[in-house]
Amino acid sequence: MSFDFSGQTVLVTGASRGIGFAVAKAFAAAGARVCVLAEDAGIVQAARLLAAETGSEVWAQRCDITDRHEVNSALQGIERLDVLVNNAGVELPTPVEDGHDDVDDAFERIMDVNVLGTWRMTRAALPKMTPGGRILITSSIWGRTAVPGFAAYVASKHALIGLARTLSRELGPRSIRVNAVCPGWVRTEASLRSLAVMAREQAVSEDELAESIAADQSLGGLMEPDDVAGLYLYLASEAATNVTGQAIPIDRGEVMA
Repeated sequence: MSFDFSGQTVLVTGASRGIGFAVAKAFAAAGARVCVLAEDAGIVQAARLLAAETGSEVWAQRCDITDRHEVNSALQGIERLDVLVNNAGVELPTPVEDGHDDVDDAFERIMDVNVLGTWRMTRAALPKMTPGGRILITSSIWGRTAVPGFAAYVASKHALIGLARTLSRELGPRSIRVNAVCPGWVRTEASLRSLAVMAREQAVSEDELAESIAADQSLGGLMEPDDVAGLYLYLASEAATNVTGQAIPIDRGEVMA
């Protein structure tokens, strides 16, 4: 199935790499004007690469979404917004029995970026969204289950599903649809870092753990970022006109609930 987003403006946060980059590329390839946003300087080069590869208009905004004023400033140049993809996030271990202060710092950072950052960005974007606009939130398969040692990340991804469901109720009268995407194991910098942490905790090699994860899936293997981008396009398209308030997994059959 092909999608056409010509004439539409899409904002993707956390788009300098990984899933965000892949989603931005998919929207740009489908004809959208795309604003890519991230805190790191790599977002400028990401925008150049996307524009060159897709031939669409792509521009970058550097923004720390933990700062409400930066968020508001970053959106000033956008007059109309059709699709908001809240993808920016932090994934770090936060073992509850680790007594070091940096665990508490990591917990607060994760919640501030993943949950409050999504809230800030959505609040700032809503006045610019057209009737029939779409908001997509990157949760995680860990937002539907849990793993030890990642309390903050798991809690944040559960919270994002609740946020998507509530916003779908509030914004339904404006015909704005809100859905959460729940990726499973995708080969990104963050997920591979978590894989390494989990492997150390379980005293196995990273390859052994990856094989164990794949064995629990209906379809084996880790996904690549491009593998999940199509679901975002579908949920933002007219084909999903009646889909809102949902948390949709894309995990090769890892979690079935």
